[in-house]
Amino acid sequence: MSIENPMLLTLNNGTVIPQIGLGVFQTPDGETTEQAVLAALETGYRHIDTAMIYGNEASVGAAIRESGIAREDIFVTTKLWNNDIRAGRAKEAYQESLDRLGLDYVDLYLVHWPAAGWQQAWKDMEDLYQQGKVKAIGVSNFQRHHLEELAQFATVTPAADQIESSPQFDNRALADYCAAHGIVVEAWSPLGGTGGSLLADPRLAAIGERYGKSPAQVVIRWHVQHGVVVLPKSVHAERIAQNFDVFDFALSDEDMHAIDAMNTGKRNGADPDNFNF
Repeated sequence: MSIENPMLLTLNNGTVIPQIGLGVFQTPDGETTEQAVLAALETGYRHIDTAMIYGNEASVGAAIRESGIAREDIFVTTKLWNNDIRAGRAKEAYQESLDRLGLDYVDLYLVHWPAAGWQQAWKDMEDLYQQGKVKAIGVSNFQRHHLEELAQFATVTPAADQIESSPQFDNRALADYCAAHGIVVEAWSPLGGTGGSLLADPRLAAIGERYGKSPAQVVIRWHVQHGVVVLPKSVHAERIAQNFDVFDFALSDEDMHAIDAMNTGKRNGADPDNFNF
């Protein structure tokens, strides 16, 4: 995969993943999503993260085609939704996602939440992987105990676990567990989540001033230096470009520790052990 993104990680099956991707959660289907994805691809992003439940897979696919960039140069993730997990529809749902995206494969397919029936869903996803229909499979919002249960029967180790993580809720124990088991961590709500107070923290502004960077750029760089795949979302071309402009500086150990110290242990999003959707 020839990608301009200077930061690439290698998943446990050898698949290469760009460390910064555009997330399109809550990005409306249609022109809004298409323009956001196009802006990201023009900026240099080569990783787009969507999901069936986001309702915008068709727009993501349209933007990829419109970009003129070779399919093999773009890393695309989508996810198996809870209703399909519960209904035992993993394989059918995957094909439906492909049809909406207008693609022959996705690079990473994730179990979106540990909904009832996720064990069978994983076995079905292993079949898709073994048949070469998806480049890599992984999970999202899996806690350590879910991963430990999975390891008891899985023949494929998850390539990634996409979890809530930001300086305010770093989820470090889970991230460390994943790293120790060859599972790449991806961060959703990496900037603290919608309506969060993270980016207004004066400590981030002070750190950013030293590097000539915004609080958001400081946080994204913090994730990068922790070896995490980071998925900031925006529909504004200027912000999308700014979020990607984090490869020309490195945070000092002191600044990394200062940001680590912002952890509150409180989630902004749903608890994977207690969700009702």
